[in-house]
Amino acid sequence: MTLTPASSVDEIVACLQSLRNEANIAGMARFGIDTTTALGITTPQMQAFARQVKRDHRRALALWDTGLRDARMLAILTADPKALIANEVRAWAGDFNSWEIVDTAADLFTDTPYWRDLVTEFAADEREYVRRTAFAIIAGATVHNKDEPDQALLGYLPLIEKHATDPRNFVRKAVNWALRNIGKRNRTCHGPALALAERLAASDDKTARWIGKDAVRELTSEKILKRLKP
Repeated sequence: MTLTPASSVDEIVACLQSLRNEANIAGMARFGIDTTTALGITTPQMQAFARQVKRDHRRALALWDTGLRDARMLAILTADPKALIANEVRAWAGDFNSWEIVDTAADLFTDTPYWRDLVTEFAADEREYVRRTAFAIIAGATVHNKDEPDQALLGYLPLIEKHATDPRNFVRKAVNWALRNIGKRNRTCHGPALALAERLAASDDKTARWIGKDAVRELTSEKILKRLKP
């Protein structure tokens, strides 16, 4: 079935449901993805659908409201970050239940004009996937937001340090990701990020120590040091 920019939510959902793949669903579960409402659509398939239906913010919101994991992924890929208001982001974040939805949405959120406010707000939120979103946004912004000043990104290091003791799997991995991405951005960011990583590696806290050691390992690797050479 070929989708078009004129395809309705019902037509899109019917198309996705026709491609349900049990083997893919089982594979997703092995990677820690919540498959309660998953249909097993692959990433290349999803990207192809996004190209076919194109961006339509109102339809994206309706796709999200279906509750289907794959429809929600397509919603993220076809939403308009310039039209996405903060309360819509908050509503989506409240529904987050899987790391890959969080990380895909975080890339979308970095294109909003208020993403910095989201980092502060979501990091303070006790819900695991909402807090992960904050650090996934930081990780994404270091790569995608080329014009973001280095000092602004380095300003997130205290936030990273503050939450480095959160032992929940999907939070600690995102905190680690944010720290590594800041350190890999350029030479200006590398030194302060590595210093924090080394401090965390020496921590008495098990989670902070894991985050620090893993970040030190990458930030001192030959590959990274070679890329950051002046």
